Amino acid sequence: QVHMVESGGGVVQPGGSLRLSCAASGSIRSIGVMGWYRRAPGKERELVAHITSVGGTKSADSVKGRFTISRDNGKNMVYLQMNSLKPEDTAVYYCNANILIRGGYSYTDYWGQGTQVTVSS
Repeated sequence: QVHMVESGGGVVQPGGSLRLSCAASGSIRSIGVMGWYRRAPGKERELVAHITSVGGTKSADSVKGRFTISRDNGKNMVYLQMNSLKPEDTAVYYCNANILIRGGYSYTDYWGQGTQVTVSS
């Protein structure tokens, strides 16, 4: 009933930039917090950044000052602008949204399929 589709991953050199996008679609009544997570090879999944429905944000210390999360509530989209990328940012990035579906009674987490970001020279 809900689909989350990410785009914008790829290969970039250190110091470069990428912008990830994620669109939520389906039988959506309301979206609460939206966020980006990542899983690097051999590591646990970690929060990169999240944003509330009114624009409050939180970011991991490792990306502060380099990554910016934003959202478009009218389009049910969340974005991650990544600047000054480092090799250690290499990971699969997943978008996440806390969604109340039409006819539902509680918010549920939905996930995208993931998009690969590789930072390498």
